[in-house]
Amino acid sequence: MSADTAQGEKGLLLTNTLTRTKEAFVPMDASNVRMYVCGPTVYDYAHIGNARPVVVFDVLARLLRQLYGKDHVTYVRNITDVDDKINERAAREGISIRELTEKTAGQYHADMEALGAQAPDIEPRATEHIEEMKEMIETLVDKGHAYVADEHVLFHVPSMPEYGKLSNRTLDEMVAGARVEVASYKKDPTDFVLWKPSKAEEPGWESPCGIKTPGRPGWHIECSAMSEKHLGKVFDIHGGGVDLTFPHHENEIAQSRCAHDTHAMANVWLHNGFLQVEGEKMSKSLGNFFTVHQLLDTEEGGGRKWSGQAIRYALLQTQYRQPIDFTFKSLAEGEKQLTRWAELLKKHDVTAQGNGAPDEAVLEGLKDDLNTPRAFAALHKLARDARGGDADAAQKLANSIKFLGFDLESFSKAQTQEKAEADVSPELKAKVEELIAKRLEARKAKDFAESDRIRDELAADGIVLKDMKNKETGEIETTWSCA
Repeated sequence: MSADTAQGEKGLLLTNTLTRTKEAFVPMDASNVRMYVCGPTVYDYAHIGNARPVVVFDVLARLLRQLYGKDHVTYVRNITDVDDKINERAAREGISIRELTEKTAGQYHADMEALGAQAPDIEPRATEHIEEMKEMIETLVDKGHAYVADEHVLFHVPSMPEYGKLSNRTLDEMVAGARVEVASYKKDPTDFVLWKPSKAEEPGWESPCGIKTPGRPGWHIECSAMSEKHLGKVFDIHGGGVDLTFPHHENEIAQSRCAHDTHAMANVWLHNGFLQVEGEKMSKSLGNFFTVHQLLDTEEGGGRKWSGQAIRYALLQTQYRQPIDFTFKSLAEGEKQLTRWAELLKKHDVTAQGNGAPDEAVLEGLKDDLNTPRAFAALHKLARDARGGDADAAQKLANSIKFLGFDLESFSKAQTQEKAEADVSPELKAKVEELIAKRLEARKAKDFAESDRIRDELAADGIVLKDMKNKETGEIETTWSCA
């Protein structure tokens, strides 16, 4: 049996944007399956549309690790921390660019973690790969695919005959469909910027190609340089939202292929569909523009806060390639379904086993081009069997729910806390939170007399405390409810 045959036996099918067909996935090296996904530009909170690719490709990364082994997958998702939007926001807020990007990246990580998304194996930052970008730019100039003009370096699109293959557009269509910058120094209207000069107040680095003025990279070159650095000149999978197909991903391919003289940048290109909210395109002017942070931490989303688990559930109900209508009804349905599953598993007294494999029917659904609706149908069948008394089905359900990135234990704890908080006045809630914080400080100081006194004081107000050790950090966490 050949290595290729053995690799193909995993049975994973993926729809490749480049070929427009559903194909059997065969990695270049089954011992190191490599995937790159375009990450955030860190200048503001991630909106719900930004969250969809994070959740989608988190599921794919979990699936790849299940099929090839957790130590045989390298998942890279970048952070863009040099961009005109970042410069403008930092200036408007009166803070440094570094301060803004650090704060926003931290917000992004916290929000995506709340959605159950695991961190990528590698998270490169654009500002840490400037030298790699400059080296690639100089290579493109040396090979005749780019040129220097008016302190800029531009990629010359006509130098690549296959440009437009990913987005399936002709050059004329690309000129008509893109917001092409009018610049006298361009040789062709479709040429795009690899490097540009920086103003005095903007971040800048020593420029490539003998340009004397400090400058900064264009957006597209970042991903080409970072993916090569961490995954190689050609790798297995490149993912992102469908809005990135043109021009961003088209330009990445042009840069990488022309710099390295390769047949491809990535063998498989995956794109998730557009997201709309309540049947309309998400827009601030329509009042239906929501960040993940808003949905999690404020009551702006439909008049209440939502759990990250419910958001994840709603995002996975539609197969990733299809457009999705994100509604508050779908969030409510998600919370109800997760509650039912949690209660069912509690009745069977089962939890997800550490290395427990997901149900085969769930896996088969995901292996069919990440068909999450089919995977959820398998979950519902397991739940029906478990309600009929099938303990084995209950265990498979627990393992499969965890495999899909849901943490029912944390979800149930948060729901209990939310109900407890809803039953008390804001004044009592503030008192409870303040006293719990003081009690935890007392416990850390081993002042158990003070810890007990605070517990008794809260008990007198009808508040019952429950201490649990966080399995990951080992720290004691306290939840509370009304007696």
